[in-house]
Amino acid sequence: MPQAGDAAPGFQLPDQDGNSVTLSQHAGKNVVLYFYPKDDTPGCTKEACDFRDQHSALRAAGAVVLGVSADSAERHKKFAAKYNLSFPLLADPDRQALEAYGVWGEKTLYGRKFQGITRATFLIGPDGRVKQVWPKVKVSGHVDEVLAALGASSAPAPKAAAPAKKAAAPAKKAAAPAKKAAAPAKKAAAPAKKAAVKKVVAAVKGAARKVATRAKAGAKGAARARR
Repeated sequence: MPQAGDAAPGFQLPDQDGNSVTLSQHAGKNVVLYFYPKDDTPGCTKEACDFRDQHSALRAAGAVVLGVSADSAERHKKFAAKYNLSFPLLADPDRQALEAYGVWGEKTLYGRKFQGITRATFLIGPDGRVKQVWPKVKVSGHVDEVLAALGASSAPAPKAAAPAKKAAAPAKKAAAPAKKAAAPAKKAAAPAKKAAVKKVVAAVKGAARKVATRAKAGAKGAARARR
């Protein structure tokens, strides 16, 4: 496994879109080259999503992120699309880079030995030399370690909407007394409205009685004239 100060081994591998990627393409930039065991497994998914969430901060620090595993480009494409990953995933089924960086070898899990990929990250400087190595990565907090090595800090977590919603609650609560205060006024206006309606009804009834009285008087007068 290359150590800090060593020249970083070169490679040429396809990414999830079939583009050929080499280390020399990124000369003059910091390269965060991270190796992981397998697409769409719990630890590898969390690590990829952590790099995705801090990708803007890493780019602002002048770094390029490249993920590498032995999965095919097709599997990488599905993995990247599923989690909206914003950086290249390089396919290395022939173990070109895996062996050059010493991350392929015997592993033990639950007492069973097998050949596989060690989760490791290499920070390669603009001069093409390894600046720092994380040989056995623990996923939680790892991206923060990489940012610290670049002299940068993590971007805030994207949860700005929650405080705004919380801040709206006091305003809504403050509006409640005003609404409550308006209720008595509305209640007080009810009798006046009722009285006005009663007055209109009385006037209509009065007019109807007058019309009926006149009609009755007219009928009596017509009867007398016929006699």
